[in-house]
Amino acid sequence: MSTTKPSSIARDTRTVASVTLISRVFGLARDLVTVRLFGDSLVGSAFAAAFAIPNLFRRLLGEGALSAAFIPRYTRLAEENEDAAERYATLIVTSLAIATTLLLVIGEAVVLGLYFTAHDEARRFSFGLIALLLPFMPMVCTTAILGGMLQVRGRFLPLAASPILLSVCIIGAALLAMAQDTTPEQGAIWIGFATLLAGVLQIVWVMAELKRRTRWRFDTKPVRDEARATMRRFVPVLIGMGTLQLNTLMDTVLAMWPTWVGPTLFGRTIPMDEASNAIVGYTQRLYQFPLGVFGIAVATAAFPALARTASDKPRFTETVAHGMRLSLFIGLPATIGLFVVRRDLVDVMFSGGGGFSDDGLTRSAAVLAGYSLGVFAYSLNHMLSRSFYALDDTLTPMRVGIAMVLVNLVCNLSLIWSLREAGLAWSTAISALLQTLVLALILRKRLEPNISILPGALRITLVSLAMGSLVWLALHFMPGAESWSSSALRLTVAVVVGVGSYTGLAFALKMPELRWLVKGA
Repeated sequence: MSTTKPSSIARDTRTVASVTLISRVFGLARDLVTVRLFGDSLVGSAFAAAFAIPNLFRRLLGEGALSAAFIPRYTRLAEENEDAAERYATLIVTSLAIATTLLLVIGEAVVLGLYFTAHDEARRFSFGLIALLLPFMPMVCTTAILGGMLQVRGRFLPLAASPILLSVCIIGAALLAMAQDTTPEQGAIWIGFATLLAGVLQIVWVMAELKRRTRWRFDTKPVRDEARATMRRFVPVLIGMGTLQLNTLMDTVLAMWPTWVGPTLFGRTIPMDEASNAIVGYTQRLYQFPLGVFGIAVATAAFPALARTASDKPRFTETVAHGMRLSLFIGLPATIGLFVVRRDLVDVMFSGGGGFSDDGLTRSAAVLAGYSLGVFAYSLNHMLSRSFYALDDTLTPMRVGIAMVLVNLVCNLSLIWSLREAGLAWSTAISALLQTLVLALILRKRLEPNISILPGALRITLVSLAMGSLVWLALHFMPGAESWSSSALRLTVAVVVGVGSYTGLAFALKMPELRWLVKGA
């Protein structure tokens, strides 16, 4: 069996983070274009809802639950018996394609039924857009599981880069729609077809890379027991890893409530409007940027290593501690930084040229304040959950996940009346923080007692707070944001001060996490 060193996790984290950074930059460019086509309007809300549904399944099936159940077993088979690994992968990928296709048929039947029975034009448009984008679901799920196979074989780049194809297709369609002076409704349809084209291109891209590294073996009878064992783990993992995604879906349903259901909830007028889901959907992308680039990158890089060291408690403990410290080192300054620059960031991203209204910008900043406080917790939860899965424990994250979904629901229904959309964000952050605490306390009992991340965590916290204070002071003494250019200047200064001070303090204090990321040692 191969050995896994902390340096390999840091190296793979850098690979995933670097490519994902480029991908997320393209994603931000995509948002800059589409937000100016849709604005904080009904069309923007409808598109955000329609796009969120296939992405929910991608995170749950492709990158989430199935990958978490699949990768440890596939890793073991690839090291012990390549022939069995090839048969096993063939069976899992084929099963996923069949299952998601069946889900697509069922989903289309339900959505089209809602479409044809809807009497409100806004409701019909929303359900029609969902029906158009739903075929993206099986394609993006298949791409994700194929990318997981490449990750086990040390190739993290193709999957991390595949979203660039999606962004390019959407940007192209949006620019074409704007050049043709189409209506936002027509533009949304054009972008929907561009999304489906991107789904096909992503599969071709990942399959071409995979073809050089493995074969498809369709005589899968010898590995059916392995596949059944994977499926037994799948449902608990689905619930355990799906907490954040289920909470996000809950946010979408409540934000779209006036359009999908009606103006009242529990006999009270719900404090949402047609702009609510556009505000929530676009603002989510801002906190998902550092989470996707760095937070998930650590967990993605660490997962194969966790699977390999699960039977060696000291090495497993070291791997967990290493991954947790890297996640916190990246996630905590992102949390503080997003909170401090929230208004300038939404101004730069969403104002001007048909973007958000002034009211929408204010509401978006309030939403970002809530989501930002949970960024480090979202990062840690990915690492914690994968640690349990590497130990072949799917029940613990599932039970904690169920409890957190209920916490989020209660907080949602309590906070939206006073905070509107921001209440959804605060509820998600609260449930994520509680999930981190509970999972960490349970996992601590299964690790070596002589390794603690608390000293390192305290040092990271103090440096992050110092960085946040310096950024706040820099913005405090700058002129106020009175235009897009002034907001852009303030944001640029904040980023330079934040990155410079955090890196400088980490270097001066000789924090090992910085060395791990830079040198992989």
